[in-house]
Amino acid sequence: MALKKYKPITAGTRWRIGNAYAEITSDTPEKTLLEKVKSTAGRNFQGRRAMRYMGGGHKRMYRVIDFKRNKKNIPATVASIEYDPYRTAFIALLNYADGEKRYILAPQGLQVGATVISGDDVAPEVGNALQLKSMPLGTMVHNIEMQPTQGGKIARSAGSSAQLSNKEEKYAVLKMPSGELRKVLINCFATVGVVSNSDHSLQSMGKAGRSRWKGIKPRTRGVAMNPVDHPMGGGEGKASGGQPRSRNGQYSRGLKTRTRGKGSDKLIIQRKGGKKLTK
Repeated sequence: MALKKYKPITAGTRWRIGNAYAEITSDTPEKTLLEKVKSTAGRNFQGRRAMRYMGGGHKRMYRVIDFKRNKKNIPATVASIEYDPYRTAFIALLNYADGEKRYILAPQGLQVGATVISGDDVAPEVGNALQLKSMPLGTMVHNIEMQPTQGGKIARSAGSSAQLSNKEEKYAVLKMPSGELRKVLINCFATVGVVSNSDHSLQSMGKAGRSRWKGIKPRTRGVAMNPVDHPMGGGEGKASGGQPRSRNGQYSRGLKTRTRGKGSDKLIIQRKGGKKLTK
């Protein structure tokens, strides 16, 4: 992916670092794969505000993505690489040999005209979807299922991937993007490759208006509020609010938020901090 640094001809472009969209080949989505999604603007069913700092923004159409890759042993040709306003990664439009069209997450290196396929005995090449037991060790994968036929749940955002590090009897051991070592059933499907648009996190909006286009309103800092409104509020002058915490008092650093005794704890070999779990 290529980034584009803008000349400072206006205040909004002075600090802007945008996406050059060099990989994008089409700006017209497939109409049969579009759905309407009504914006709630952070309101609940009563119309009352349930989430702050949400509202406005440009209208968007949702692209239906094939996370299951359950159209097996039918080759598909990549027709275009497109932008998706609902996700950080790019998407690829596939034209299957039987005439059906589907969107998938576009991995890095996937080109227009390439052929991809999903199945139990396909080659572990970029864009192909197959079971973890059929992949060689060290393969980088994304869109990984947690349960067979469930559809991909893991490693779907821009630039993310997991590495197949080991195979056991009925489990595959994956090194997650966070560094965590985790077991996944070996007959789960995953797509070979790294998700596209890896430099997404290096972009800079440049001005507040670009956030408003995304439906994000300005956020009031807790230390700027009164004590009745926020635990970090109050004080004389620009006093610090102490240890950072949320409006409800939950600490933002050091507090473990994972549910104790979660059923999938037994599948985690090593936490993202490097601590191995004792059995």
